[in-house]
Parts: sequence; structure tokens; C-alpha cells
Amino acid sequence: MRPLLRSLWPPLLVLTVVLGGWQLYVTAAGVDPTTLPSPARVVEQGWLNRQDLWDQTLPTLQETLLGFALSFAAAWLVAVLLDFSSAARRGLYPLLVASQTIPIVAVAPLLIIWFGFGLLPKMLVVTLTTFFPLAANLAAGFAATDREAMRLLRSLGAGRRRTFRLVRVPSAMPYFFAGLRVSITYAVVGAVFAEYAGAEAGLGIYMQAQKSAFRTDLVFAAVAVTAALSIALFGATYLLQRLVLPWERALKEDKTS
Repeated sequence: MRPLLRSLWPPLLVLTVVLGGWQLYVTAAGVDPTTLPSPARVVEQGWLNRQDLWDQTLPTLQETLLGFALSFAAAWLVAVLLDFSSAARRGLYPLLVASQTIPIVAVAPLLIIWFGFGLLPKMLVVTLTTFFPLAANLAAGFAATDREAMRLLRSLGAGRRRTFRLVRVPSAMPYFFAGLRVSITYAVVGAVFAEYAGAEAGLGIYMQAQKSAFRTDLVFAAVAVTAALSIALFGATYLLQRLVLPWERALKEDKTS
């Protein structure tokens, strides 16, 4: 608990200072709330409109989780293929890198045109946004496997698949979780951006509607909800890592003892 508190108090302190300065500036300068609402007004209006915000959060969360699940499956499939086949690695990896040069801002409207305003194009935008860090880190993790451990298992008669399962996958897990944390922070933003391009519901379309109505306070409230979702999903990756890799914690405790 104490290490968690030590890691949390510096950003919380900075956030408190920023919000306090923002509140003082808006109050002292008498800024029009439609231009820049105070943090207190954002919290107040967000609470009063909490049901609307919740109703718009659910579609965004659904798009995020389903799109990320698709990205997760595709990243594992491609990373394993790259690890097992040198020909696939030479042919596919440059294309994966090149795919990151295609701006999502140009692709998202095309997906809306092709697949409509439903769930599928939002899922695809999230998948395209989050796929590369997952796949690239997994592939790097597989490549970083300890060669001596590989030779030992092979000398004991283990085949390639068993060696992959017992050595390469566990050794790639720290790399995988590093990529997972990068990807998950992009996932919610990708869903919101996809909604900006065209949607029937969600935080992105809600922000657009409130901006057009000059309700800047509700735009900020929706941004805060988006940030909270990203932080919650980011934090969940650490919990998942502790569940999947319990030996990491034991190793850290041994080093500190």
C-alpha cells in the first residue's frame, strides 16, 4: 500500500495545483463559462448530467473493449506467425511498420462510409489504433528469449511448440504487458475519435453535440470521463500482470530482501 501511495501522491499534487490555479484564474478573471468553465462548474454540471454521461459512456466502453479484444487476438496471431516463420517476418513486419504511417484521421471516415454508423467501424478504428504496439512488443519479446534456456530444453528432447510454450511465451510476457499498457491508453481515444467521424451514440458524438450547444462545461466533463476510463484500463493492466505473472512479484521481493 505504501509504494502505491508514494507513486500516486506526486501526480495528484500536480493535478491539485493545476486545478486550483485554473479555478482561481476563472474566478478572478470572470471568464465566461461558455469559453472556459471552472473545474467546480465542470464537476457540478457533470454530476447533474451524470445519467446522460453514463448513457454515452456505455457505447464508448463497448467499442473500446470489443475493438481491443480483436486487436489482442490479431496481435498474438501475427506475432506468433512472425516468430515461427522467417519468411513471414521478412514479408509482414515492414508492412506492419508502414501501416503506422497511414493516418487514422483519414481511415476512420472511410470505415464509416463502408460499414455505416454501427459498432463495426468503431471496433476497427480501435483495432487499427492499438494493434501495432501489441504485435511489435510481443514479437520483440519472443526474439529476446534466453538462448541457453532454449538449448537446454531442446537437449532434453522438447520440440519447437513445447519450447515456444514453456520458454518463449513466458519470456515475452514483460514485453507484452509493456505493449498492452501503451495500446490500452490509445483504445478509448480511438473509440472517441471514431465516434467523432460518425456515430449514433458515445462520448465522441456527445462532445460534438455539447460543443455545438456551447456547453463547454459538459465537453470538459466528457473529457474527464474519457480520461478516467483510460486510467482505469491502464491500471487494470497492472492487476492483470500480477495475476498472470505472480513470479515477478516474488523475484522483486527476493531482490529487495
